[in-house]
Amino acid sequence: MSSFPRFGFPRFGSLAAIVLLLIAGCGRSDTQTAGNSSGSGDQETLRIAVIPKGTSHKFWKSVHLGAKRAADEIGNIEIIWRGPVVEDDTGSQIEVVKNMITMQVDGIALAPNQKGGLVDAVDEAIGEGIPVVIFDSGLDEGPEIVSYVATNNFKGGELAADQMAKAIGEKGDVILLRYLAGSESTERREEGFLQGIKKYPDIKVVSSDEFAGANATGSKEKVDQLLQIHGKDLSGIFAVCEPNANGTLESLRNAGLNKKVKLIAFDPSDALIEGLRDGSCSGIVLQDPIEMGYQSIMSLVKSMQGEEVPEFQSTGEYVATPLNMDEPEIKKLLNPEMVQ
Repeated sequence: MSSFPRFGFPRFGSLAAIVLLLIAGCGRSDTQTAGNSSGSGDQETLRIAVIPKGTSHKFWKSVHLGAKRAADEIGNIEIIWRGPVVEDDTGSQIEVVKNMITMQVDGIALAPNQKGGLVDAVDEAIGEGIPVVIFDSGLDEGPEIVSYVATNNFKGGELAADQMAKAIGEKGDVILLRYLAGSESTERREEGFLQGIKKYPDIKVVSSDEFAGANATGSKEKVDQLLQIHGKDLSGIFAVCEPNANGTLESLRNAGLNKKVKLIAFDPSDALIEGLRDGSCSGIVLQDPIEMGYQSIMSLVKSMQGEEVPEFQSTGEYVATPLNMDEPEIKKLLNPEMVQ
């Protein structure tokens, strides 16, 4: 597994080629799907496919907004937003990538929901001369991608460990609730948490091998089971993504443990923000999804223009707590704007 995929090559042969392409145009239709962005005038519109892990969570809608903002800033960019509804549907995501290859889009920004499962599809796209930026979650080694744009998820996991330690007084039993096998971003969060918690000798991780899945219902059921085993002496739970944290919070509330067992979440939701305010959630590790979408498009277009792009670009990681949640910058990340 490579956390920092290698630099790829431009879609067009030279800077001169893309300048001529943008000026001359080749008669391609500027027709869009709903919610896409395009420029105006006689310049050629570049079509860039943005493929998230899923389309149902607010996080991805904020990524979409960031991509649209970059497209509007550059001009003459059409964003084709397409992805599976749920985040564990790797087959559908592969099909979307292949459809974009068939459409001969000019570039692809992809958040792979399975680090190994998307390798062949990405290789195929690059083989067809379509540059690919990976965002949010990494890809296994192989494809010569343009760049990887993401949160430093290992650091995010370490931040979660530190916030857990603060919440429980650096002593007690805690659970790491995993997401899905093969999801690079959450695996890095899990690794960072386990590494970070080692700094606190009086904290014991009593469960770190349970996977909660891609939705809140499955997460609640998993936490219900874990509370039956560990609930009596449990001090905290770290849930590594929004649906897992939502399900965990519901389970803790139902069991009457939402103030006793400290919850550290990753990514916000309305329920988790309410939990921060009423003491049911002790911290939320935050990303910047708008910046992620924005930098993904910017990196792709720069590569097309022959500019060198960094192999890895971090979009930042932060922690919201009951004490800082109303500070302007944290408040903005807790409630990021979304595409309408």
